Order: sequence, then structure tokens, then C-alpha cells
Amino acid sequence: MSAPATPVTGTASLLGRDLLRKIRRVEIATRRKVGGRVSGGYLSTFRGQGMEFDEVREYRPGDEIRSIDWNVTARTGRPHVKRFVVEREMTVLVVADLSASLAFGTGPQRKAEVAAEVCAVLAAVAVRNHDRVGLLLATDRVEAYLPPGKGQRHLYRVIRTLLSARPEGRGTDLPGALDFALRVAPRHGTLFIVSDLLVPAGPALDGALARAATRHDVIAVSVADPAEDGLPDVGLLTAVDPETGGTVVVDTSDPDFRERFRARAEGERAAVMKLLSRHGVDHVPLATDGAYVEPLLRFFEARARRLR
Repeated sequence: MSAPATPVTGTASLLGRDLLRKIRRVEIATRRKVGGRVSGGYLSTFRGQGMEFDEVREYRPGDEIRSIDWNVTARTGRPHVKRFVVEREMTVLVVADLSASLAFGTGPQRKAEVAAEVCAVLAAVAVRNHDRVGLLLATDRVEAYLPPGKGQRHLYRVIRTLLSARPEGRGTDLPGALDFALRVAPRHGTLFIVSDLLVPAGPALDGALARAATRHDVIAVSVADPAEDGLPDVGLLTAVDPETGGTVVVDTSDPDFRERFRARAEGERAAVMKLLSRHGVDHVPLATDGAYVEPLLRFFEARARRLR
């Protein structure tokens, strides 16, 4: 995965009026949604222990049993523990998938629109809690990287970068994006992956998740569309792969074909979920036909209870 030569730069004056209005709308909507419950949930989830995760290492005599990392222990066959240090300012890196498959949507919004708003909300919550937040935009390559920063002006840059992005790539290389994130964020932080997770659950993703989860607190936020779970009966249909441009004509009136499609989609999704679980990556499922604030709140609250 190639990287841009320089981080994202630019000024609002270089943007068109329509884009500026859209940025302003998202900025206002984000401010409204990042209220006390969302901000408080984030605070209790990621800062409630008063400690910051430092590393995972093998268990040593005298280590507390409750600090054992059961996911790493199960994966390696040897007991490992999580080490924490006194909490400092936290760094959040949002990895946003811009691949062409996110242009799809049959709900009120396309997957890409929901994903962009979620990224903006996560960045706004981090800024509100005085954390540093960075942004990585990726397709089958790194499209842009905005180094971590703080404050409202930096939040505006994050939103502007999200909404003004014009990706050169169409495919997906999530393992490459994660490895790039590890290079630019070598110290421990919180890594949000915002994607439709339509990626092969093969060795490349397995290894990238393992490396990322060992160093960072990784949370995957998936955005799906209900139509991806199964095909409607509409007769002959020309289907286009948005990432490759390939086309195929399918007969959706065939119930056996529709069932094979449903089973394959379910199996591919289950394989990715299995990898996330194996590496202790939390998952927040979102959909284009529903609100995303409440699911995020439920995740924050459930995670805070689990970490107490």
C-alpha cells in the first residue's frame, strides 16, 4: 500500500460553496449528537480506569489474574497479561474505508455517508475530551493521512478532509491500511476502523489485526445495508462490482440462487467477525436504515461495564 508524500493540507477557501455548506451541516449535526451521553460514554469507556494500556506481555509470577488477556493467551497457548501505565493524553486514530463498495445504499443514506458522519462524531467526541485525533483515509492504497491534533480547528480539518476526499483507488486493502497506521502511530492509542468490512478474511487480514490489536485498542465500526443480506426477486438483474467494474447477469427469480447468495454473504461476514473476535477487536454494527448514535452509546456503555 502506497502512502501520500505529505500529510493533508489546504484551506477552506479552496473548497467550493456546496462542499462548505455540507461541511457546515455535518459540523452542526456532529455538535448536536456529541452530547453529554455520547461524550460521557466515551469518557467512561476509554478513560474510566484512570490508566492507559501500554503493552501485552507474557505472564510473570506476581501478576494479577484479572490482568490476563484471554484472547492473546488462547491464541498463543501461553498466559499473557495487559500492562497499564498512569493515564496520559490519549491518541485516537480513525481509519476510514473509502472503497467503492461504500457507495451503495438503499436506505436514507449511502454507506459512505453514514461512515463519514460516524468518523466525524468519533473525532468530535475525542476532541471534546481533550484527546488527540488523527485520520487515515484508505482504499486499496492510502488516500490521505491527517496527523493527530487537538481542538476545534483540527476537528474542522478532519471533517473537511472526510467530505472533500476524492479517492483514486476503488478497491479495499484493509491490512495495508492497518500496517500504515502502525507505522504512523507506533505508541499505544485507540484505533477505530470504520468500514463495511467487505474484505477477505484471509491470512493478510488475520496478521494485520493481530499486529494492530497487540499495540492498540482496536474497535471496528461496520456499516452495512439491509439489501446486502439477500437479493429481492426482480427477475434478471445485471450486477456490477463497484470495486472491479466487473458485471454479471443473475436470475434473482431462482430461489436456489437467492439462498446461495444469502449463505455466501452470511459466511463471508461470519469469517470476518471470527477474526475480530480472535484478536479481541470490539465490533459495533451499524446500518444505513437506522440511527447510529444509539448503537454507539450502547457500545460505550457495555464496554465501560465490562472494563470495570
